[in-house]
Amino acid sequence: MGGIKTAGDLVFRMQLLKGMRIGEAKKYVADKLGVTEFDLCDSSVMAEIRNDLGLGVQMPSDCAPTGISAKMRIERALDIRINSVGVFEKKAGINLGR
Repeated sequence: MGGIKTAGDLVFRMQLLKGMRIGEAKKYVADKLGVTEFDLCDSSVMAEIRNDLGLGVQMPSDCAPTGISAKMRIERALDIRINSVGVFEKKAGINLGR
């Protein structure tokens, strides 16, 4: 499973943040994104899903979310906290109701 080309980065994030084993991390991400575990490894399916949800893609178009914007959407999609997003919100003086 690749990184941002498929869903490897999302699965790995769950392994690190929640201490999940790879099987349960794949199941969690697949359930949250509404796809099968097999779809997580399919780059064409995941490119469409990542584009639709704004989770960051390998070759973003001009208006696609990147960087902190994509991370904020990943937080929402997976129901997790990402430290860099919290730091950004604090420095920017914004509160998104977390």
